[in-house]
Amino acid sequence: QVQLVESGGGRVQSGGSLRLSCAASGIAFSVYDMFWYRQAPGKQRDMVAIITSGGATNYADSVKGRFSISRDNAKNTVYLQMNSLKPEDTAVYRCYAEFTRLGHHYWGQGTQVTVSS
Repeated sequence: QVQLVESGGGRVQSGGSLRLSCAASGIAFSVYDMFWYRQAPGKQRDMVAIITSGGATNYADSVKGRFSISRDNAKNTVYLQMNSLKPEDTAVYRCYAEFTRLGHHYWGQGTQVTVSS
């Protein structure tokens, strides 16, 4: 059974930091591209960051220079370090695993991040 379990969300003041984790089980984690998405109430879901199986990264323009995605294949875990948080970063953050070659993809349940001004 595949599981993606996020943790590390919470409430923080503007300018603060949080580190999200997404622990995967039931998949060959190292071959998957891993994403962080977020969705604020009443808004569409947006991609925040991606790290490929090879370690290449990319970010949404809104978080470049503030967020950093990384992975530890030995721990089957992807991280999102979020610095200089802003109220507009408030959202439910979900991780997503994709193995395009076989069409396999999975979502985590999400973790709430709230940034107060």
